[in-house]
Amino acid sequence: MALNYKIGDSRVLESRESADGITIRRRRETMDGTHRFTTYERIEHPNLAVIKKDGTRELFDREKLTTAIRRSVGKFFKSEIEVEEIINSVEESLYELGESEVLSNQIGDIVLDKLADKNEVAYVRFASVFHKFKTLDDFVAILEQQRSGKRK
Repeated sequence: MALNYKIGDSRVLESRESADGITIRRRRETMDGTHRFTTYERIEHPNLAVIKKDGTRELFDREKLTTAIRRSVGKFFKSEIEVEEIINSVEESLYELGESEVLSNQIGDIVLDKLADKNEVAYVRFASVFHKFKTLDDFVAILEQQRSGKRK
């Protein structure tokens, strides 16, 4: 059952800044006190265009990034917070580039860098889609590169 409340129809019970300093979590309660819910606030960045491999452009979509990362990490992280930290870190790295447009390959490389430091299996799963692995040798090669510290 979905409950829909307007933020203006609620009061803040508690506010906390996330560990990464990017998000603020607010615990809220409806004005009549019957329901509680949580909202997350994040700094809004200027629009960022992504140049895809075929040359087309589209606006950066955090949800698309989130879906791709969650699909690759599966259950290999201890908590949803770790996954959210990776997503936030990737997004922040993109905006730190200081560009209004980024290549889709740049996004993939940043994700791989973040995953490589956290979980080898998630790294290989993401790399297999990003690099379009076709054979088992592709997997072996990326594992060897990962272990030797020479990422593609």
